[in-house]
This record gives sequence, C-alpha cells and structure tokens, in this order.
Amino acid sequence: MAQTMTRPGSDERVPPLRRRPRQLPWPLNIYQTAIGKKYVMAVTGLALLGFVVVHMIGNLHLYEGPLQVNEYGEALRDLGGHLVPRTLLLWLLRVGLIVFFALHIHSAVTLDRMNTKSNARYRGGRDYIAANFASRTMKWSGPIILLYLLFHLADLTWGWFLGDEYVRGDVYHNVVESMSSLPVALIYIVANVVLAVHIYHGAWSMFQSLGWNTPRFNPMRRGIAVALAGLILVGNLSFPIAVQAGLIDEDNRTSEIGATHEEGE
Repeated sequence: MAQTMTRPGSDERVPPLRRRPRQLPWPLNIYQTAIGKKYVMAVTGLALLGFVVVHMIGNLHLYEGPLQVNEYGEALRDLGGHLVPRTLLLWLLRVGLIVFFALHIHSAVTLDRMNTKSNARYRGGRDYIAANFASRTMKWSGPIILLYLLFHLADLTWGWFLGDEYVRGDVYHNVVESMSSLPVALIYIVANVVLAVHIYHGAWSMFQSLGWNTPRFNPMRRGIAVALAGLILVGNLSFPIAVQAGLIDEDNRTSEIGATHEEGE
C-alpha cells in the first residue's frame, strides 16, 4: 500500500509520486526484486542455451544422410516409447521451452525497466562502456531472435513457406528445399550470427548473475562464453552453407536409396 506524506506545517496530505507494486506471496515476491529477475533470466537462459546446443547437435545428422536425420526426427516423436502416448513428452518439452522463453523475455524487459527508473548512474570506466554495449546488443538481438524463431517454425515445422514442396516428417527434404533458396539461406546465416552474439553476452552475464564473478574466474568465464557462442555459430552456419554449396542435396537421397536396393538384392 502506498504511503502518503504531509507538508511541513500543514495537515494537507501529498499523494505519493508512484504507487508501490502489489506484493506477491512468498516465494513469488522474490521475482519482484532485481536479484530475483536476474536469477530467473540466468536460469531460463541456461535452459534455453542447453536446448540450442542439443538442437544443433541433433541437426548434425543431416551430414549422415536423409535416413539418419529423419530417424532422429521420428525418435523425438517417440520419446518415452510405449510408456506414454506418442509425442506427449515432445509436447511437454515444447511447452516447457515456451514457458522458459516467456519468462526469459519478461524478466529481461522488466529488469531493463527497473534499471531505467533507477537513479543510479555509472560513468566513465571501461566496465561501464562494456556493460552499456552488452545491454544495447541484447536489446536488439533479443527481438531479432524472436522473429527468427517464428520464421524457423513457420518454415520447417509448419511448412508455410514451402507450400506444396513441404513433406511432413521428411526433415532432410524440407531443409534442402528451404535452404536452397539464397534469400532464406541468408536469413539463417544473419540470424545465427545475431544468436551467437546474444549467447556470448548472455553467457557472460549469466555467470555474473549466478554469483560467479571474481577476478580469478573471469578469464575462464569469458572463455566459456566464447566457446559456446563459437560452437553454436559454426554448427548452425554450416547447414545453410552446406546446402548452398551442394554438400547437402537431394542427390544424397538418390544414392542412398540405390545403395539400399543393392544391399537388398
């Protein structure tokens, strides 16, 4: 509840400058603090980073051929085997990722608003310049990644842009058809460069938010951030580049089918 003040020498009450936000019950009220938001942003960022790494590694099956990458996609739908309904665990993972993504965005936006309203000002040093650059980078890279995610889902999961060329369940075919288009390949390349920049600054900030911020640990922290961003950048960029270069194409499907027939004979 907002408190009111009285003018000196007068009984007239002065309305508060701004109302305090309603306090949520414990432990949800921790999220209303800057520290709570930083922890939520760090933990959700860690979960999303894990997904990006696993997703990139799974996509490397493209280099093994159509059969292997399509079997990988089918295995994801069959997670849990016969113990649970088909695709149930996959959808639970998707819903979890959506929740993490929403919390990550909300904590980042509300924390930025809290920092903007704060009266504290940091001037002059290199740390301020670095922090300011990271903050500005995250502000524009975050929305770009969100738009890229929506494009990626519409392109390869829902098949909106491939039209009649989209084949449900045929991961290899859909990737080749999509990334054979130079404009689409460029979208994937630019978006993954932005993603790598976001991951670098995000990983660096994440360790700081979790309290791992000491002169002794900082060089290792920077190395981990660079390694993660570099790994994801190289892995994800390789797919559109390989399709454009003809290393991944429909000829692999033809040769694989021919080899299968020869083995059957």
